[in-house]
Amino acid sequence: MAICRSRRLAPVIINVAAILIVLTSVSGVVEAARGGSLARALIQKKEDDFVKAFGSKATGFSSINRRSMLGCHDPNPYLKLSVNTTGPLADVQEVTVTVSGVFVPEDDDWIGVFSAASHNYSNCPAVEALYAETGDISSLPLLCDYPVKSQFLKTDPAYLPCAKSECQNKVGSICIGKTCSGSLTFRLVNIRTDITFVFFQGGFTLPCVLKVSDPLQFARSQAPLYGHLSSTDSTGASMRLTWSSGDNKPQILQYAGGKSTMSTVTTFEQSDMCDSIPSPASDFGWHNPGYIHSAVMAGLSPRSTYSYRYGSDSVGWSTQKSFKAPPAAGSDSLTFIVYGDMGKAERDHSIEHYIQPGSLGVIKSVTDKVNEVDMVFHIGDISYATGFLAEWDFFLEMIEPVASKLPYMTAIGNHERDFPGSGSYYSTPDSGGECGVPYETYFQMPVQGKDKPWYSIESGPVHITVISTEHDWRSDSEQYKWIVNDLVSVDRTKTPWLIFTGHRPQYSSGSSTLGFLRHPVDTEFVSAIEPLLLQYQVNNPLSRISIITARLVDLALWGHVHNYERTCAVFQGVCKMMPAKGADGTDIYDSSSYSAPVHAVVGMSGFHLDAFAPSLIESANAKPSDSFVIVKS
Repeated sequence: MAICRSRRLAPVIINVAAILIVLTSVSGVVEAARGGSLARALIQKKEDDFVKAFGSKATGFSSINRRSMLGCHDPNPYLKLSVNTTGPLADVQEVTVTVSGVFVPEDDDWIGVFSAASHNYSNCPAVEALYAETGDISSLPLLCDYPVKSQFLKTDPAYLPCAKSECQNKVGSICIGKTCSGSLTFRLVNIRTDITFVFFQGGFTLPCVLKVSDPLQFARSQAPLYGHLSSTDSTGASMRLTWSSGDNKPQILQYAGGKSTMSTVTTFEQSDMCDSIPSPASDFGWHNPGYIHSAVMAGLSPRSTYSYRYGSDSVGWSTQKSFKAPPAAGSDSLTFIVYGDMGKAERDHSIEHYIQPGSLGVIKSVTDKVNEVDMVFHIGDISYATGFLAEWDFFLEMIEPVASKLPYMTAIGNHERDFPGSGSYYSTPDSGGECGVPYETYFQMPVQGKDKPWYSIESGPVHITVISTEHDWRSDSEQYKWIVNDLVSVDRTKTPWLIFTGHRPQYSSGSSTLGFLRHPVDTEFVSAIEPLLLQYQVNNPLSRISIITARLVDLALWGHVHNYERTCAVFQGVCKMMPAKGADGTDIYDSSSYSAPVHAVVGMSGFHLDAFAPSLIESANAKPSDSFVIVKS
């Protein structure tokens, strides 16, 4: 998590919370050793291998072997699965599930939570490949229907040693039928569909069903939930709210003590997911998203605080909430938090697809700072749902304490957009078949159009250009031309600070990401876009010549690589300026003698605190530092 504060002619200060990550300031330039054609060849080989295994065009699991599941044939008459509530469930509720009557507790006994009352619990070994296509290589249930979360019963320390036992049969005073029990607590959030608990033995690899609970309903399956804000423009006078509901009728957003506006309603279907090769989104990871509502609050005063609520009399209302409008463009200061690659994790420590263990700590830290900042930028790899659609609800519920109070601005990443044959620039299956559809529906930024998720916004003295590294950025592309026009349009007297951001970095010390055989830096991307950060052409109508205007981007922010690192002021692999050390150890970049942008990778927000390897620190001649300042005179 990085906190950015900008005043018109004051320093930009980047602080990364020490509880989140140990920072390493890199003295000198970290060069990208591979990328470009080699990276693309490796990506293509991965796609070709997948197509060879599953067919060039498959609808869902049409070419994946499904193996039917029989019961475990356990004749145990004492086995029970009980739940401490019969429902209906609250929007957020902890539920304790108890398995009793077990003769021999096993290490691989587990309970899965499923998102509807009727399921195909068949064993599908081939789904392991579909987990892996999204980048998740952890051990997960090989079932034809995906459990939205699960836990092993050994999590209860009393289960394996049979510390909680019951005698089912005695001969005299001697027990000849002792059974064991264990309990697990699950934190459930409203995903609009019924919830079922299933007790399995055989672990995740060869699971078989022992008991299935009765389904539990949510009390408010149509309720308005998970509202999150975004800026619509640079005036600070309007704000968009987007929320989820099981209701397809327009709802009302009430705000500012008497104003109201009607929502527009949209959704997406399973048929909207990509399936050029088998994907989780088009089959076992699908979950109905309900309906996505969006409405714009207008007539706001920048930096003012407003109360609001959303919903309707027929399906219910949200609680009363409040938010602060952001600063208008050209005002004196802006403070924002920026990070990438956060994802989600479960507060009940459940196992689920793509756990990002640091996310809970990050969102807590951001929540603690929410009254001190003006907005948040999450630059790609948002929820890591990657085709397991219920996890978007988990993510939206997790960020709601922050995103309901200030603008939560986003950029698209590979785990939202990329999929073979979908029009993404990179043909990896990283989105799990989502192809940007859920992302664009949930996070409605002020973009250039459908599947054109690049935009710029100004707030305070800062112009922020947000690009998509997952769409074509080459010199003849629509996005490239937009980038040039956007940078040319910046009025440095109004917004003297210029920040450029996207998901994939232009500099990184990493050798690969998430185990894939590709470098995180695409040198072709750097060659195409980096020159725009340092200079652009302005046509002088009087002299009819092109003038190269330098001193452009102050700071470039990236994600994708799951750590924090920062360069010197760098251009084309050459360090143009090193920071000076302040009295408190802060690195200070004096841009009065501007030479090149500083690049920072902030893709660490989903991970635990970790230090760089000593060899990396020594080779980079670096010393840990938790902040840096860019001074503009």
